[in-house]
Amino acid sequence: QVQLVESGGGLVQAGGSLRLSCAASGRSFSMYAKAWFRQAPGKEREFVAAISWSGGTTYYADSVKGRFTISRDNAKNTVFLQMNSLKPEDTAVYYCAVHRTTLGIGLGVQDYNYWGQGTQVTVSS
Repeated sequence: QVQLVESGGGLVQAGGSLRLSCAASGRSFSMYAKAWFRQAPGKEREFVAAISWSGGTTYYADSVKGRFTISRDNAKNTVFLQMNSLKPEDTAVYYCAVHRTTLGIGLGVQDYNYWGQGTQVTVSS
């Protein structure tokens, strides 16, 4: 059974940092792109960052560019999101996801078919 488990969320003051991790189990996803999305209360789930299977290509939402960094460790079947200079508007539940096809990459919710349960990130002003 495939599971994606996020960790690292919490409460932080504006300007602070957090590092999210997402560990996959049940199968290897080394040949699949991975991504982070987030969902704030009353809003739709939105794209945050994506990384290709090799780690050589990354994409970021404009709102997090220059502050967040996505990375992966295929040996550990894990993807990370380093979040610096956090702002109150970054408050949301953060979800990791695995792309539905090998070697592909996308920025839409529909491009991903495995999802974690989410981890709460709260940034206080």
